[in-house]
Amino acid sequence: MDTRNIRLWLTFDGAAYHGWQSQKNALAVSDVVGGALGGLLGEDIKLYGCSRTDAGVHARVYCASFNTESRMPADRLPYALNFRLPGDIRAVGAQDMPPDFHAQYSCIGKEYVYRLHWGQFDDPFYRGRVYHYRFGALSAKIMDEAAKRFVGTHDFSSCMAKGSQAKSTVRTIKYFSVKEKDKLVEFTVYADGFLYNMVRIMTGTLIEAGRGKLSPDDISAILESRDRRRAGLTVPPHGLYLTKVDYPY
Repeated sequence: MDTRNIRLWLTFDGAAYHGWQSQKNALAVSDVVGGALGGLLGEDIKLYGCSRTDAGVHARVYCASFNTESRMPADRLPYALNFRLPGDIRAVGAQDMPPDFHAQYSCIGKEYVYRLHWGQFDDPFYRGRVYHYRFGALSAKIMDEAAKRFVGTHDFSSCMAKGSQAKSTVRTIKYFSVKEKDKLVEFTVYADGFLYNMVRIMTGTLIEAGRGKLSPDDISAILESRDRRRAGLTVPPHGLYLTKVDYPY
C-alpha cells in the first residue's frame, strides 16, 4: 500500500504541556496528538513538528507532518481527530503533501508574538496567557526602536540559552516590532529560525531598554559580544505564542 505524507495544522494552549517534543517523565503536545492519530488511523504514527516550543508556550498556528497508509481523506482528518483530542489542542487543517515535505526542514520562516501587560495589578483575564510585568512603566517606543537593531543576519549566541543543539547560531530576522495598547505590549518577530529561548531572551533584553537600563544602540554591542550574560533575562514562557509558519509550498 502506498504511503502518504500528511501536513497537519494545529492550534494549542501549551499551559498543561512540556512543549511539543516528547520526553521522559513529562507530557508533551506531540504525545497527545500522536496518540490520538494512532488510535484514529490504527497505526504507530511518528510526528514531526515545525518547532520544539518550550514548556508552557502556546501556538495559534502549528504545523506537523507524518506518514500514513490510511485512505482517510485529508480534509476529513481534523474533524475525526478532534473527537479524540482534549479541548486545549485542536486540529484545524490537513493536506496531502509530496514525499519530501517535512514540517521542520521544509519550513522557511516563523513568527512569534510575546504578550506582556505592565502595571501594579495583574489582570485575571490574562492569567496564564500574558506575562504580568509589575516593575514600573515601559516605553514601547524605545523597545520598538531597540527591536529594529535585531533585524538582519547576525550571530545570536548572546540570545541563546544553554543546552541548545543548534549547529549554527546565525539566524536572519526579517522584522521585529513592539506595539502597546492599554498597557498590553506585543513583541512580534519573524525569522528563518530561532535558537533555544531566543525570543524570550530578546524580549527580556528589550524590557531592559524599555525601563531605561539599556539604549537601542546597546543591542548591536550585545550581539557582537556573543555573551549571554550581556543580554536580558529570559521572560516566562506563558506569554509566548507561535503565530505563523511559512513553507514554499
